[in-house]
Amino acid sequence: MNAVRILLVAMSNSIHTARWISQIADQGWDLHLFPSIDCGVDFHPEIRNATLYHSRFRARQSAAGGSRFRGVSIPRRISNVYRRRVLRDETHGYWTDHLRRVIGRIRPDIVHSLEIQHAGYLTYEARKLSPGAFPPWIVTNWGSDIYLFGRLAEHAPKIREVLSSCDYYSCECLRDVSLAKSFGLRGKVLPVFPNTGGFDLDLVPRFRSPGPVSARRTILLKGYQHWAGRALVGLAALGRCRDLLSGYEVVLYSATPDVAIAAELFRQDTGIPVRILPKHSSHQEILRHHGLARVSIGVSISDAISTSLLEAIVMGSFPVQSSTACADEWIEDGRTGLLVPPDDPEAMEAAIRRALAEDDLVDRAAEINFRTAAERLDRAKLAPMAAGIYRTVAEERGIAMRGDR
Repeated sequence: MNAVRILLVAMSNSIHTARWISQIADQGWDLHLFPSIDCGVDFHPEIRNATLYHSRFRARQSAAGGSRFRGVSIPRRISNVYRRRVLRDETHGYWTDHLRRVIGRIRPDIVHSLEIQHAGYLTYEARKLSPGAFPPWIVTNWGSDIYLFGRLAEHAPKIREVLSSCDYYSCECLRDVSLAKSFGLRGKVLPVFPNTGGFDLDLVPRFRSPGPVSARRTILLKGYQHWAGRALVGLAALGRCRDLLSGYEVVLYSATPDVAIAAELFRQDTGIPVRILPKHSSHQEILRHHGLARVSIGVSISDAISTSLLEAIVMGSFPVQSSTACADEWIEDGRTGLLVPPDDPEAMEAAIRRALAEDDLVDRAAEINFRTAAERLDRAKLAPMAAGIYRTVAEERGIAMRGDR
């Protein structure tokens, strides 16, 4: 008997995709990953035990972690200019048809789209073109897929098409369950839990600074400034708190270029030391800095469960988080963290001042958040939940979980 075959449609170069696959990579299932965006052979190096599809060359060599490449044959003699014109200018139709053909050829038992704006739309179009019955289809909501994009005229009809067509829906926030139903979701809602895969709670204590959190003298700021990120608001608020920052160091990670420039000017204007972590810092390095931080700040106009918020919870740093993520499902405002509007530096300033002034608040929050992490963020608990969604689908659809361990 062949193992149960699962086709994942997702961003192939994303750490989030790699972390999801890591939770099911050892089940003995036949996993296939089709990139939701045609990016050639750009796959995240932590993806393992999967068949990886790409568009450039037919290759049968192994990738890292026991994965295998499968691609479309494109003769090397075709120039890069021609290839870009054929494959990139006509990406939508070409890539949709490629997915349809892959589904028809490998006949997956389950199709799972991770994220909506690329993977969900692509799978929906391939489904429309596929003759006969389509495999059971799971759609997973990432980040701002509905909360933000559902308010945009270009995306709202497409989101409605995806959610009214899928058989199963998974997400990280109870907030997004209600939103999905308002967009016509008829499929079954699967258990709500983080997509990150949780944390090795036996490992992370070694990255925490010893002693009370109130004794830490680092402030950590997520450096995204783009369509959603508002790191500049956080930096402006820190500038307004300069009278309390003597002895502190401000550390930024994932800093975009404009934030890096603003951080240098902040250092010059305030005299407060500022350090920017390298762009490709490891996850362990980011965790270590949360473990050194008294306060971890994350600001965006939209998110689901911000990974940086979960990292702060695990590492004991006091979270100051924008209220536009579903952080209120994880922390209690004023007790285990502080929630603020994303575009209000005055409110952000008030939150930071409180986090810097009230030692009892941050120390008590760390104790409570440690318990939350043990209950809700243990990788040993979340990985079986991830595998469980496929077993649920298989049981309801009469699919034998061949290869199950």
